[in-house]
Amino acid sequence: MDNKKIIELVKKIRIETGLSIGEIKTAVEEAEGDEIKAKAILKELGFKKVEKRAEKEVHQGKVATYTHSTGKIGVMVELLCETDFVAKNEEFVEVTKALCLQVAAMNPETVEELLEQEYIKDPSVKMKDLVSGLVAKFGENIKVGRMARFEI
Repeated sequence: MDNKKIIELVKKIRIETGLSIGEIKTAVEEAEGDEIKAKAILKELGFKKVEKRAEKEVHQGKVATYTHSTGKIGVMVELLCETDFVAKNEEFVEVTKALCLQVAAMNPETVEELLEQEYIKDPSVKMKDLVSGLVAKFGENIKVGRMARFEI
C-alpha cells in the first residue's frame, strides 16, 4: 500500500475516532491498509487501555441532568475521570448527556445494567463502549459513578 493511501486512511480514521495519529498509523500498517481490520485493532487497543487504567483514582468528572419534555421524568448521572481537563472536553460532556438519555429511556436498575444496554441511538454499540471509547481517546480511567431516575 502506498504512502498516500495510508495517509488518507489515517486521516479518515482520525476524524472518526479522535485517536492519536501514531496509534492509527500503526494499526493501518498492521492491517495492511484494510480499514475494517485497522479499526478492530484500534478497538482491541482501546480495551487494553481500559484494563490498564481501571485501577487509577477518579476524582474529577461531570454530573449531567436530563428532564423529559413532559416534566415527568428526571435523570442525574455522574461520569468520573482523572482530570478536570478531560471532564471539560466536549466529547466527555456529550457522553454524559447520552448516559442521561439512556437512563431516562431504558430505566436501568444499576450502573452495571446501564453499561450492558445497547445505546438507544445506535443499537450496534453498548453503553460501556461509549465510556471505553473515551478511555481509549484520553488515556484516563473513566467510569460511571452514580445515577438516579425519578418518574411521576
